[in-house]
Amino acid sequence: MQNILINVKSYISLMRLDRPVGIMLLLWPTLIALWLASNGQPNVRTLTIFVLGVIIMRTAGCVINDSADRDIDPFVARTKHRALATGAVSVHGAKLLFVVLIGMAFILVMQLSTTTIYLSLIGLALVIAYPYAKRVTNFPQVVLGLAFSWSIPMVYVEVLGKLNLEAVLLYISNLLWVVAYDTEYALVDIEDDIIIGVKSTAIAFGRYFKPIILLLQLASLFGFAYIGFRRNFIGFYYVGLSLAVILTIYQQVLIKNREPVKCMQAFKSNNIWGMVIFLCCCLGLYS
Repeated sequence: MQNILINVKSYISLMRLDRPVGIMLLLWPTLIALWLASNGQPNVRTLTIFVLGVIIMRTAGCVINDSADRDIDPFVARTKHRALATGAVSVHGAKLLFVVLIGMAFILVMQLSTTTIYLSLIGLALVIAYPYAKRVTNFPQVVLGLAFSWSIPMVYVEVLGKLNLEAVLLYISNLLWVVAYDTEYALVDIEDDIIIGVKSTAIAFGRYFKPIILLLQLASLFGFAYIGFRRNFIGFYYVGLSLAVILTIYQQVLIKNREPVKCMQAFKSNNIWGMVIFLCCCLGLYS
């Protein structure tokens, strides 16, 4: 019985279900897109499918990521205790779990329109590509941004039957935000990554990492502000966005000296950042 519990705990850890911040970072832009595309009245069925899809695809992404990094993770302080790195979960078990999760996601997406199904295949390709991007490009965070933002065009196509300018603006704004917060995340591992040859924007940005992260986040907020302007949202929307600006400044303070613990705090605070943007959209839609 104890061995079974340990095994279950290892699989939960592999899927990061014990650390849901990643799920939330993927969920906030999905909810924002659903609320905006439906003018604040999302269909319960569509909402349920997308929320479940976010959870499943995030866990599947973690499984494929750890499978790809199983030979790297033992040499990185933050990841050396991961289930695949320690052997608590076998490679075969991880691959089987990935197939099961993708099967579950496929069942969900089959309830949606044909165009949305096609878009989901691109999303799956991005999920699989991300773990390997860090081996070939200095900007794997951009690949993650493309993947973490892909629910946005899927939502607009499903709800409106097409993409519009707002969907494009939202996609770009979210992409910029993801690159910013995943660069903060990469700062935690930067010393180990340099030694083992893993690429990241944290390394590529060099000593300019702080102003670049700041510019990315401010550009993202500008995009959200412009979306509000186009929708004629009232002042409360922009008051809410100002809270995100304060959070952005707070993150700049945290990452100032590139201390791993504080960089991780900065990364995790983006959960609040995303929640604030979602609440801003609700204020704009319901005011």
